[in-house]
Amino acid sequence: MAEAFKLTYATMFNPPEELHTRFDAALADTKAALGKDYAMIIDGKEVFASEKFEDRSPANTDVVLGTFQKGDEKHAHQALAAARKAFPVWSHMPWQERVALLRKAADLIDERLFKIGAAMSMEVGKNRMEALGDVAETADLIRYACYQMEKNQGFVVEMGRDPLVGYTATNTSVLRPYGVWLVVSPFNFPTALTGGPAGAALVTGNTIVMKPATDTPWVVRLLAECFRDAGLPDGVMNYVTGPGRTIGQALIESPEVDGVTFTGSYDVGMKIFRDFANGRWARPTILELGGKNPGIVTRNADLERAAVGIIRSAFGLQGQKCSACSRIYIEEPVYDKLVTKLVDMTNKLVIGDPTERSVYLGPVVNKSAYLDYQRFIADLGENGRILTGGKVLTEGAFSKGYFCSPTLVDDLPMDHHLWKEEMFLPISTIAKVKSLDEAMAYANDVSYGLTAGIYGSDEEVKWFFDKIEAGVTYANRPQGATTGAWPGFQPFGGWKGSGSSGKNAGGYYYLQLYMHEQIHTLIR
Repeated sequence: MAEAFKLTYATMFNPPEELHTRFDAALADTKAALGKDYAMIIDGKEVFASEKFEDRSPANTDVVLGTFQKGDEKHAHQALAAARKAFPVWSHMPWQERVALLRKAADLIDERLFKIGAAMSMEVGKNRMEALGDVAETADLIRYACYQMEKNQGFVVEMGRDPLVGYTATNTSVLRPYGVWLVVSPFNFPTALTGGPAGAALVTGNTIVMKPATDTPWVVRLLAECFRDAGLPDGVMNYVTGPGRTIGQALIESPEVDGVTFTGSYDVGMKIFRDFANGRWARPTILELGGKNPGIVTRNADLERAAVGIIRSAFGLQGQKCSACSRIYIEEPVYDKLVTKLVDMTNKLVIGDPTERSVYLGPVVNKSAYLDYQRFIADLGENGRILTGGKVLTEGAFSKGYFCSPTLVDDLPMDHHLWKEEMFLPISTIAKVKSLDEAMAYANDVSYGLTAGIYGSDEEVKWFFDKIEAGVTYANRPQGATTGAWPGFQPFGGWKGSGSSGKNAGGYYYLQLYMHEQIHTLIR
Protein backbone atom coordinates (compact mmCIF):
# COMPACT_ATOMS: atom_id res chain seq x y z
CA MET A 1 0.00 0.00 0.00
CA ALA A 2 1.11 3.57 -0.56
CA GLU A 3 3.72 4.27 2.09
CA ALA A 4 2.15 7.54 3.27
CA PHE A 5 -1.35 6.09 3.72
CA LYS A 6 -2.48 4.91 7.15
CA LEU A 7 -5.92 3.32 7.26
CA THR A 8 -8.19 4.66 10.02
CA TYR A 9 -11.89 5.45 10.22
CA ALA A 10 -11.01 9.08 9.46
CA THR A 11 -8.84 8.33 6.40
CA MET A 12 -10.78 5.45 4.83
CA PHE A 13 -12.89 7.64 2.54
CA ASN A 14 -10.07 8.15 0.00
CA PRO A 15 -7.83 5.05 0.02
CA PRO A 16 -5.15 4.16 -2.54
CA GLU A 17 -6.24 1.97 -5.43
CA GLU A 18 -4.01 -0.87 -4.21
CA LEU A 19 -6.27 -1.35 -1.22
CA HIS A 20 -9.22 -2.22 -3.46
CA THR A 21 -7.11 -4.50 -5.64
CA ARG A 22 -5.87 -6.48 -2.67
CA PHE A 23 -9.34 -6.68 -1.13
CA ASP A 24 -10.76 -8.08 -4.37
CA ALA A 25 -8.02 -10.73 -4.54
CA ALA A 26 -8.59 -11.76 -0.93
CA LEU A 27 -12.35 -11.84 -1.48
CA ALA A 28 -12.00 -14.23 -4.42
CA ASP A 29 -9.77 -16.57 -2.38
CA THR A 30 -12.15 -16.43 0.58
CA LYS A 31 -15.25 -17.13 -1.49
CA ALA A 32 -13.53 -20.17 -3.01
CA ALA A 33 -13.11 -21.73 0.44
CA LEU A 34 -16.51 -21.18 2.05
CA GLY A 35 -18.35 -23.77 4.13
CA LYS A 36 -15.56 -25.17 6.30
CA ASP A 37 -16.17 -26.60 9.76
CA TYR A 38 -14.33 -24.45 12.31
CA ALA A 39 -13.31 -25.81 15.70
CA MET A 40 -13.04 -24.03 19.00
CA ILE A 41 -9.49 -23.52 20.29
CA ILE A 42 -9.01 -24.72 23.87
CA ASP A 43 -5.58 -25.25 25.43
CA GLY A 44 -4.00 -24.96 21.99
CA LYS A 45 -6.12 -27.79 20.56
CA GLU A 46 -8.92 -27.88 17.99
CA VAL A 47 -12.07 -28.85 19.88
CA PHE A 48 -15.29 -29.96 18.18
CA ALA A 49 -18.75 -30.26 19.72
CA SER A 50 -21.47 -32.81 19.04
CA GLU A 51 -23.80 -30.01 17.90
CA LYS A 52 -22.99 -27.32 15.34
CA PHE A 53 -24.58 -24.21 13.89
CA GLU A 54 -24.39 -22.61 10.47
CA ASP A 55 -23.02 -19.12 9.91
CA ARG A 56 -24.88 -17.60 6.94
CA SER A 57 -24.34 -14.37 5.06
CA PRO A 58 -26.86 -11.64 5.93
CA ALA A 59 -26.57 -10.40 2.32
CA ASN A 60 -27.63 -13.78 0.93
CA THR A 61 -28.90 -16.28 3.45
CA ASP A 62 -28.44 -19.12 0.95
CA VAL A 63 -24.68 -18.76 1.42
CA VAL A 64 -23.20 -20.82 4.26
CA LEU A 65 -19.94 -19.16 5.32
CA GLY A 66 -18.97 -22.00 7.63
CA THR A 67 -20.17 -24.25 10.41
CA PHE A 68 -19.19 -23.65 14.02
CA GLN A 69 -19.37 -25.53 17.27
CA LYS A 70 -22.34 -25.17 19.59
CA GLY A 71 -20.26 -25.18 22.75
CA ASP A 72 -21.89 -25.99 26.07
CA GLU A 73 -21.17 -25.81 29.79
CA LYS A 74 -18.54 -28.54 29.52
CA HIS A 75 -16.57 -26.55 26.95
CA ALA A 76 -16.82 -23.41 29.09
CA HIS A 77 -15.25 -25.27 32.01
CA GLN A 78 -12.55 -26.78 29.77
CA ALA A 79 -11.57 -23.36 28.45
CA LEU A 80 -11.47 -21.80 31.90
CA ALA A 81 -9.42 -24.72 33.27
CA ALA A 82 -6.94 -24.31 30.40
CA ALA A 83 -6.64 -20.59 31.07
CA ARG A 84 -6.17 -21.20 34.80
CA LYS A 85 -3.45 -23.78 34.16
CA ALA A 86 -1.58 -21.41 31.82
CA PHE A 87 -1.78 -18.39 34.12
CA PRO A 88 1.25 -18.98 36.42
CA VAL A 89 3.74 -19.23 33.56
CA TRP A 90 2.21 -16.45 31.47
CA SER A 91 1.84 -14.00 34.36
CA HIS A 92 5.43 -14.57 35.49
CA MET A 93 6.86 -14.17 32.00
CA PRO A 94 8.78 -10.85 31.84
CA TRP A 95 6.39 -8.23 30.53
CA GLN A 96 8.85 -7.42 27.75
CA GLU A 97 8.42 -10.95 26.37
CA ARG A 98 4.63 -10.67 26.49
CA VAL A 99 4.87 -7.37 24.62
CA ALA A 100 7.02 -9.01 21.93
CA LEU A 101 4.50 -11.81 21.43
CA LEU A 102 1.54 -9.42 21.30
CA ARG A 103 3.34 -7.21 18.79
CA LYS A 104 3.89 -10.31 16.69
CA ALA A 105 0.14 -11.00 16.85
CA ALA A 106 -0.56 -7.42 15.71
CA ASP A 107 1.82 -7.88 12.79
CA LEU A 108 -0.01 -11.07 11.78
CA ILE A 109 -3.32 -9.20 11.88
CA ASP A 110 -1.81 -6.63 9.52
CA GLU A 111 -0.52 -9.37 7.22
CA ARG A 112 -3.99 -10.95 7.13
CA LEU A 113 -5.84 -7.63 6.88
CA PHE A 114 -7.52 -8.35 3.57
CA LYS A 115 -8.38 -11.97 4.33
CA ILE A 116 -10.05 -11.06 7.62
CA GLY A 117 -11.64 -7.96 6.09
CA ALA A 118 -13.22 -9.97 3.26
CA ALA A 119 -14.60 -12.49 5.75
CA MET A 120 -15.99 -9.66 7.90
CA SER A 121 -17.70 -7.98 4.98
CA MET A 122 -19.49 -11.24 4.16
CA GLU A 123 -20.25 -12.20 7.77
CA VAL A 124 -21.18 -8.85 9.34
CA GLY A 125 -22.44 -6.95 6.28
CA LYS A 126 -19.86 -4.16 6.60
CA ASN A 127 -18.80 -2.40 3.46
CA ARG A 128 -15.22 -3.15 2.52
CA MET A 129 -13.71 0.02 3.98
CA GLU A 130 -15.51 -0.34 7.32
CA ALA A 131 -14.41 -3.99 7.45
CA LEU A 132 -10.77 -3.22 6.74
CA GLY A 133 -10.90 -0.40 9.29
CA ASP A 134 -12.15 -2.80 11.98
CA VAL A 135 -9.23 -5.16 11.35
CA ALA A 136 -6.64 -2.37 11.22
CA GLU A 137 -8.01 -0.90 14.45
CA THR A 138 -7.55 -4.27 16.15
CA ALA A 139 -3.82 -4.30 15.44
CA ASP A 140 -3.50 -0.70 16.63
CA LEU A 141 -5.41 -1.41 19.85
CA ILE A 142 -3.01 -4.26 20.64
CA ARG A 143 0.02 -2.12 19.81
CA TYR A 144 -1.31 0.71 21.97
CA ALA A 145 -1.63 -1.68 24.92
CA CYS A 146 1.98 -2.77 24.32
CA TYR A 147 3.08 0.86 24.13
CA GLN A 148 1.40 1.68 27.45
CA MET A 149 3.06 -1.33 29.09
CA GLU A 150 6.45 -0.14 27.87
CA LYS A 151 5.86 3.52 28.63
CA ASN A 152 4.94 2.66 32.22
CA GLN A 153 7.80 0.15 32.52
CA GLY A 154 5.51 -2.68 33.53
CA PHE A 155 3.68 -0.51 36.09
CA VAL A 156 6.31 -0.93 38.82
CA VAL A 157 6.64 2.35 40.75
CA GLU A 158 8.82 3.23 43.74
CA MET A 159 6.82 5.00 46.45
CA GLY A 160 7.97 7.14 49.39
CA ARG A 161 10.27 5.80 52.09
CA ASP A 162 9.07 5.62 55.69
CA PRO A 163 10.98 8.05 57.95
CA LEU A 164 12.29 5.31 60.28
CA VAL A 165 15.35 5.91 62.47
CA GLY A 166 17.85 3.04 62.25
CA TYR A 167 16.06 1.31 59.35
CA THR A 168 15.89 1.66 55.60
CA ALA A 169 12.39 1.28 54.18
CA THR A 170 11.47 0.73 50.54
CA ASN A 171 7.92 0.72 49.20
CA THR A 172 7.16 -0.42 45.67
CA SER A 173 3.77 -0.35 43.96
CA VAL A 174 3.27 -3.18 41.48
CA LEU A 175 0.27 -3.72 39.22
CA ARG A 176 -0.34 -7.44 38.74
CA PRO A 177 -2.82 -9.39 36.58
CA TYR A 178 -6.05 -10.72 38.05
CA GLY A 179 -5.94 -14.20 36.50
CA VAL A 180 -8.43 -15.54 33.98
CA TRP A 181 -10.19 -12.87 31.93
CA LEU A 182 -13.38 -13.36 29.91
CA VAL A 183 -13.96 -11.31 26.73
CA VAL A 184 -17.53 -11.39 25.38
CA SER A 185 -17.70 -9.43 22.14
CA PRO A 186 -20.46 -8.02 19.87
CA PHE A 187 -21.22 -8.66 16.21
CA ASN A 188 -20.63 -5.14 14.95
CA PHE A 189 -16.88 -4.78 15.62
CA PRO A 190 -15.98 -8.43 16.05
CA THR A 191 -12.20 -8.09 15.72
CA ALA A 192 -11.62 -4.70 17.38
CA LEU A 193 -13.95 -5.34 20.31
CA THR A 194 -12.51 -8.80 20.84
CA GLY A 195 -8.87 -8.11 20.05
CA GLY A 196 -8.68 -4.80 21.90
CA PRO A 197 -9.78 -6.14 25.31
CA ALA A 198 -7.97 -9.43 24.67
CA GLY A 199 -4.73 -7.60 23.91
CA ALA A 200 -5.03 -5.47 27.06
CA ALA A 201 -5.76 -8.52 29.21
CA LEU A 202 -2.93 -10.57 27.70
CA VAL A 203 -0.15 -7.99 27.73
CA THR A 204 -0.81 -7.33 31.43
CA GLY A 205 -0.40 -11.04 32.21
CA ASN A 206 -3.95 -12.38 32.31
CA THR A 207 -4.99 -15.44 30.34
CA ILE A 208 -8.21 -15.24 28.35
CA VAL A 209 -11.32 -16.95 27.09
CA MET A 210 -12.90 -15.24 24.06
CA LYS A 211 -16.61 -15.75 23.34
CA PRO A 212 -17.83 -14.04 20.13
CA ALA A 213 -21.40 -13.16 19.23
CA THR A 214 -23.27 -16.06 17.61
CA ASP A 215 -23.64 -13.99 14.42
CA THR A 216 -19.87 -13.48 14.02
CA PRO A 217 -17.81 -16.53 15.03
CA TRP A 218 -15.79 -16.61 11.79
CA VAL A 219 -13.78 -13.40 12.00
CA VAL A 220 -13.08 -13.99 15.70
CA ARG A 221 -11.76 -17.45 14.80
CA LEU A 222 -9.41 -15.74 12.29
CA LEU A 223 -8.31 -13.34 15.06
CA ALA A 224 -7.74 -16.27 17.44
CA GLU A 225 -5.47 -17.83 14.83
CA CYS A 226 -3.34 -14.66 14.84
CA PHE A 227 -2.83 -14.95 18.61
CA ARG A 228 -2.12 -18.66 18.33
CA ASP A 229 0.28 -18.31 15.39
CA ALA A 230 2.18 -15.52 17.16
CA GLY A 231 3.37 -18.18 19.62
CA LEU A 232 1.25 -17.62 22.70
CA PRO A 233 1.64 -20.69 24.93
CA ASP A 234 -1.20 -23.21 24.95
CA GLY A 235 -4.09 -22.17 27.18
CA VAL A 236 -3.15 -18.49 27.31
CA MET A 237 -5.77 -17.72 24.64
CA ASN A 238 -8.92 -19.83 24.31
CA TYR A 239 -11.71 -19.34 21.76
CA VAL A 240 -15.18 -20.83 22.29
CA THR A 241 -18.42 -20.53 20.33
CA GLY A 242 -22.08 -21.17 21.01
CA PRO A 243 -25.26 -19.55 22.34
CA GLY A 244 -25.05 -16.91 25.02
CA ARG A 245 -27.78 -18.60 27.04
CA THR A 246 -25.73 -21.81 27.42
CA ILE A 247 -21.95 -21.51 27.07
CA GLY A 248 -22.05 -17.74 27.61
CA GLN A 249 -24.04 -18.02 30.82
CA ALA A 250 -21.81 -20.85 32.08
CA LEU A 251 -18.78 -18.60 31.61
CA ILE A 252 -20.38 -15.65 33.40
CA GLU A 253 -21.51 -17.79 36.34
CA SER A 254 -18.18 -19.55 36.82
CA PRO A 255 -16.09 -18.64 39.88
CA GLU A 256 -13.04 -19.35 37.69
CA VAL A 257 -13.48 -16.01 35.89
CA ASP A 258 -11.51 -13.21 37.58
CA GLY A 259 -12.64 -10.36 35.32
CA VAL A 260 -14.87 -9.74 32.33
CA THR A 261 -15.08 -7.32 29.43
CA PHE A 262 -18.44 -7.22 27.68
CA THR A 263 -19.52 -5.03 24.79
CA GLY A 264 -23.16 -5.12 23.71
CA SER A 265 -26.63 -4.00 24.62
CA TYR A 266 -27.54 -2.26 27.88
CA ASP A 267 -29.99 -4.98 28.91
CA VAL A 268 -27.59 -7.89 28.35
CA GLY A 269 -24.69 -5.99 29.89
CA MET A 270 -26.60 -5.12 33.04
CA LYS A 271 -27.69 -8.76 33.39
CA ILE A 272 -24.04 -9.81 33.15
CA PHE A 273 -23.13 -7.15 35.71
CA ARG A 274 -25.75 -8.45 38.16
CA ASP A 275 -24.95 -12.12 37.53
CA PHE A 276 -21.24 -11.46 37.94
CA ALA A 277 -21.92 -9.73 41.25
CA ASN A 278 -23.22 -13.00 42.68
CA GLY A 279 -19.68 -14.32 43.05
CA ARG A 280 -17.71 -14.66 46.27
CA TRP A 281 -16.29 -11.16 45.97
CA ALA A 282 -16.43 -8.14 43.69
CA ARG A 283 -14.57 -8.69 40.43
CA PRO A 284 -13.69 -6.16 37.73
CA THR A 285 -16.45 -5.78 35.16
CA ILE A 286 -15.70 -3.63 32.12
CA LEU A 287 -18.88 -2.86 30.19
CA GLU A 288 -19.56 -0.81 27.04
CA LEU A 289 -23.31 -0.76 26.63
CA GLY A 290 -24.38 1.23 23.64
CA GLY A 291 -25.50 4.75 23.02
CA LYS A 292 -28.17 7.13 21.79
CA ASN A 293 -25.80 9.67 20.33
CA PRO A 294 -26.78 13.25 19.53
CA GLY A 295 -25.52 15.55 16.82
CA ILE A 296 -26.15 19.26 17.42
CA VAL A 297 -26.03 21.74 14.53
CA THR A 298 -26.00 25.44 15.36
CA ARG A 299 -27.03 28.40 13.22
CA ASN A 300 -23.30 29.14 12.75
CA ALA A 301 -22.39 25.68 11.45
CA ASP A 302 -20.73 24.76 8.17
CA LEU A 303 -23.74 22.87 6.80
CA GLU A 304 -21.81 20.94 4.14
CA ARG A 305 -19.46 19.59 6.77
CA ALA A 306 -22.35 18.86 9.13
CA ALA A 307 -24.33 16.96 6.48
CA VAL A 308 -21.39 14.75 5.50
CA GLY A 309 -20.47 13.99 9.10
CA ILE A 310 -24.03 13.22 10.17
CA ILE A 311 -24.76 10.88 7.24
CA ARG A 312 -21.51 8.97 7.76
CA SER A 313 -22.26 8.50 11.44
CA ALA A 314 -25.97 7.79 11.03
CA PHE A 315 -25.67 5.14 8.33
CA GLY A 316 -22.20 3.62 8.47
CA LEU A 317 -22.61 -0.13 9.14
CA GLN A 318 -26.36 0.38 8.67
CA GLY A 319 -26.57 2.33 11.93
CA GLN A 320 -25.46 -0.75 13.87
CA LYS A 321 -22.84 1.10 15.90
CA CYS A 322 -23.09 2.00 19.54
CA SER A 323 -21.66 5.36 18.39
CA ALA A 324 -24.16 5.96 15.55
CA CYS A 325 -25.64 9.44 15.24
CA SER A 326 -29.25 8.52 15.91
CA ARG A 327 -30.56 11.91 17.13
CA ILE A 328 -30.06 15.19 15.27
CA TYR A 329 -30.92 18.57 16.82
CA ILE A 330 -30.80 21.54 14.43
CA GLU A 331 -31.26 25.21 15.27
CA GLU A 332 -34.31 26.70 13.59
CA PRO A 333 -32.61 29.18 11.19
CA VAL A 334 -30.68 26.41 9.35
CA TYR A 335 -33.15 23.56 9.82
CA ASP A 336 -34.80 23.44 6.41
CA LYS A 337 -31.58 23.89 4.47
CA LEU A 338 -29.72 21.18 6.37
CA VAL A 339 -32.61 18.70 6.30
CA THR A 340 -32.78 19.07 2.51
CA LYS A 341 -29.07 18.28 2.30
CA LEU A 342 -29.42 15.28 4.60
CA VAL A 343 -32.29 13.82 2.60
CA ASP A 344 -30.46 14.36 -0.72
CA MET A 345 -27.30 12.70 0.59
CA THR A 346 -29.21 9.77 2.07
CA ASN A 347 -30.97 9.16 -1.23
CA LYS A 348 -27.61 8.87 -2.99
CA LEU A 349 -26.25 6.14 -0.71
CA VAL A 350 -25.71 2.84 -2.52
CA ILE A 351 -27.23 -0.24 -0.89
CA GLY A 352 -26.24 -3.79 -1.82
CA ASP A 353 -23.62 -6.51 -1.50
CA PRO A 354 -21.19 -5.01 1.04
CA THR A 355 -18.16 -6.58 -0.66
CA GLU A 356 -18.74 -4.46 -3.78
CA ARG A 357 -16.67 -1.33 -4.07
CA SER A 358 -19.55 1.06 -4.79
CA VAL A 359 -21.74 -0.07 -1.88
CA TYR A 360 -22.04 2.02 1.29
CA LEU A 361 -24.84 0.13 3.11
CA GLY A 362 -24.95 -3.64 3.32
CA PRO A 363 -27.64 -5.69 5.08
CA VAL A 364 -28.49 -5.57 8.76
CA VAL A 365 -26.98 -8.45 10.66
CA ASN A 366 -29.86 -10.91 11.07
CA LYS A 367 -33.59 -11.56 10.81
CA SER A 368 -34.26 -10.19 14.28
CA ALA A 369 -32.77 -6.79 13.35
CA TYR A 370 -34.68 -6.89 10.05
CA LEU A 371 -37.97 -7.40 11.89
CA ASP A 372 -37.08 -4.72 14.47
CA TYR A 373 -36.55 -2.25 11.63
CA GLN A 374 -40.04 -2.93 10.30
CA ARG A 375 -41.55 -2.60 13.76
CA PHE A 376 -39.79 0.72 14.43
CA ILE A 377 -40.75 2.08 10.99
CA ALA A 378 -44.43 1.30 11.60
CA ASP A 379 -44.27 3.23 14.88
CA LEU A 380 -42.36 6.16 13.38
CA GLY A 381 -44.63 6.36 10.35
CA GLU A 382 -47.65 6.57 12.62
CA ASN A 383 -46.21 9.13 15.05
CA GLY A 384 -43.77 11.12 12.94
CA ARG A 385 -42.97 11.92 9.32
CA ILE A 386 -40.62 9.68 7.32
CA LEU A 387 -38.57 12.02 5.13
CA THR A 388 -36.81 9.26 3.23
CA GLY A 389 -36.37 5.50 3.52
CA GLY A 390 -38.69 3.51 5.72
CA LYS A 391 -38.73 0.43 3.52
CA VAL A 392 -37.16 -3.01 3.45
CA LEU A 393 -35.71 -3.96 0.06
CA THR A 394 -36.93 -7.28 -1.28
CA GLU A 395 -36.62 -7.22 -5.06
CA GLY A 396 -33.97 -8.93 -7.19
CA ALA A 397 -30.54 -9.10 -5.55
CA PHE A 398 -32.08 -7.93 -2.26
CA SER A 399 -34.51 -10.85 -2.03
CA LYS A 400 -32.32 -13.20 -0.01
CA GLY A 401 -30.80 -10.71 2.42
CA TYR A 402 -31.77 -8.34 5.24
CA PHE A 403 -31.65 -5.01 3.42
CA CYS A 404 -33.20 -1.90 4.99
CA SER A 405 -33.23 1.57 3.47
CA PRO A 406 -31.56 4.38 5.45
CA THR A 407 -34.28 6.42 7.12
CA LEU A 408 -34.64 9.99 8.38
CA VAL A 409 -37.66 10.97 10.48
CA ASP A 410 -38.89 14.35 11.72
CA ASP A 411 -42.03 15.67 13.45
CA LEU A 412 -41.69 12.95 16.08
CA PRO A 413 -43.08 14.15 19.44
CA MET A 414 -40.21 14.87 21.82
CA ASP A 415 -41.72 12.57 24.45
CA HIS A 416 -41.81 9.61 22.06
CA HIS A 417 -39.87 6.60 23.38
CA LEU A 418 -37.72 6.24 20.25
CA TRP A 419 -35.90 9.48 21.09
CA LYS A 420 -34.37 7.58 24.02
CA GLU A 421 -34.34 3.92 22.91
CA GLU A 422 -31.31 2.56 21.05
CA MET A 423 -32.63 1.14 17.77
CA PHE A 424 -29.25 -0.02 16.37
CA LEU A 425 -30.51 0.32 12.80
CA PRO A 426 -30.24 2.81 9.89
CA ILE A 427 -32.81 5.18 11.43
CA SER A 428 -32.19 8.70 12.72
CA THR A 429 -34.67 11.17 14.14
CA ILE A 430 -34.42 14.92 13.54
CA ALA A 431 -35.75 17.80 15.63
CA LYS A 432 -35.87 21.58 15.22
CA VAL A 433 -34.73 23.53 18.31
CA LYS A 434 -35.04 27.20 19.18
CA SER A 435 -31.78 27.41 21.15
CA LEU A 436 -28.62 25.50 21.99
CA ASP A 437 -29.73 25.22 25.61
CA GLU A 438 -32.83 23.38 24.40
CA ALA A 439 -30.66 21.10 22.20
CA MET A 440 -28.34 20.32 25.10
CA ALA A 441 -31.23 19.53 27.43
CA TYR A 442 -32.52 16.98 24.93
CA ALA A 443 -29.03 15.65 24.20
CA ASN A 444 -28.37 14.83 27.85
CA ASP A 445 -31.86 13.57 28.68
CA VAL A 446 -31.13 9.88 27.99
CA SER A 447 -29.71 6.97 29.97
CA TYR A 448 -26.71 6.77 27.64
CA GLY A 449 -23.60 8.91 27.36
CA LEU A 450 -21.28 7.40 24.77
CA THR A 451 -20.55 9.79 21.88
CA ALA A 452 -21.80 13.19 20.76
CA GLY A 453 -21.00 15.82 18.15
CA ILE A 454 -21.52 19.48 17.35
CA TYR A 455 -21.14 21.75 14.35
CA GLY A 456 -20.78 25.39 15.24
CA SER A 457 -18.49 28.27 16.18
CA ASP A 458 -15.43 28.01 18.45
CA GLU A 459 -17.39 29.50 21.35
CA GLU A 460 -20.25 27.06 20.81
CA VAL A 461 -17.79 24.15 20.67
CA LYS A 462 -16.24 25.21 23.98
CA TRP A 463 -19.71 25.37 25.54
CA PHE A 464 -20.59 21.96 24.10
CA PHE A 465 -17.50 20.24 25.51
CA ASP A 466 -18.30 21.66 28.94
CA LYS A 467 -21.99 20.71 29.00
CA ILE A 468 -22.32 17.40 27.13
CA GLU A 469 -22.58 14.19 29.15
CA ALA A 470 -20.64 11.76 26.97
CA GLY A 471 -17.26 10.04 26.94
CA VAL A 472 -16.30 10.68 23.29
CA THR A 473 -17.05 14.10 21.86
CA TYR A 474 -16.38 15.61 18.44
CA ALA A 475 -16.64 19.09 16.96
CA ASN A 476 -16.92 20.14 13.32
CA ARG A 477 -15.85 16.73 12.06
CA PRO A 478 -16.85 15.79 8.48
CA GLN A 479 -15.29 12.33 8.94
CA GLY A 480 -18.12 11.47 11.33
CA ALA A 481 -20.34 13.49 13.65
CA THR A 482 -20.27 10.86 16.42
CA THR A 483 -18.23 7.94 15.00
CA GLY A 484 -14.67 7.10 14.04
CA ALA A 485 -12.63 6.87 17.25
CA TRP A 486 -9.13 5.41 16.85
CA PRO A 487 -6.73 4.05 19.51
CA GLY A 488 -4.14 6.59 20.53
CA PHE A 489 -6.20 9.40 18.97
CA GLN A 490 -9.71 9.20 20.45
CA PRO A 491 -9.97 6.83 23.45
CA PHE A 492 -13.40 5.21 23.30
CA GLY A 493 -15.79 4.76 26.22
CA GLY A 494 -18.98 6.09 27.72
CA TRP A 495 -20.62 7.71 30.71
CA LYS A 496 -23.86 6.82 32.49
CA GLY A 497 -25.54 3.74 30.99
CA SER A 498 -22.93 3.49 28.24
CA GLY A 499 -20.02 2.26 30.34
CA SER A 500 -18.96 0.99 33.73
CA SER A 501 -15.30 1.86 34.14
CA GLY A 502 -15.03 5.58 33.41
CA LYS A 503 -11.85 4.84 31.43
CA ASN A 504 -11.81 4.73 27.64
CA ALA A 505 -10.29 1.93 25.54
CA GLY A 506 -7.26 2.93 23.50
CA GLY A 507 -6.39 5.63 26.03
CA TYR A 508 -4.02 6.43 28.89
CA TYR A 509 -5.98 4.83 31.71
CA TYR A 510 -7.44 1.67 30.21
CA LEU A 511 -4.68 -0.90 30.66
CA GLN A 512 -4.67 -0.48 34.43
CA LEU A 513 -8.22 -1.86 34.58
CA TYR A 514 -6.83 -5.33 33.85
CA MET A 515 -4.52 -5.33 36.89
CA HIS A 516 -4.81 -4.90 40.64
CA GLU A 517 -2.29 -3.15 42.85
CA GLN A 518 0.06 -4.74 45.33
CA ILE A 519 2.39 -2.76 47.56
CA HIS A 520 5.73 -4.27 48.54
CA THR A 521 7.21 -2.89 51.77
CA LEU A 522 10.69 -4.03 52.77
CA ILE A 523 12.50 -2.93 55.92
CA ARG A 524 16.27 -3.39 56.13
